Amino acid sequence: MPIYEYECGQCQLQFQQLLVSRGEEKGLVCPKCGGEDLKRLISRVAYHVSESDRLGAYDPSAPKHDSFYRDTRNIGLDAKKRAKQMGVDLGSGFEANLDKLRTDPGSVLKDKE
Repeated sequence: MPIYEYECGQCQLQFQQLLVSRGEEKGLVCPKCGGEDLKRLISRVAYHVSESDRLGAYDPSAPKHDSFYRDTRNIGLDAKKRAKQMGVDLGSGFEANLDKLRTDPGSVLKDKE
């Protein structure tokens, strides 16, 4: 059941609507002004990229934007990419530490105290 986003042509309200069937769209009106001049908007899309696909596409030498450093999933990508290139298995301990860092990056500082 998709959730669509609409914009009212009369009051410019943007709203979302869950539609069970395509036919429900015909009777749809703006919840603010009751207007029927609605335009469906293109919504944001989210998709999942597997860890192996992220690692395969990762280029350590490419410039990084601020958003790269804010995404905790990127912690350890350099080490994992280098290890893969060298054919080295970093082991389950490395993965466990990465998971810990990704969920609580400040834990590294806490553990050192």
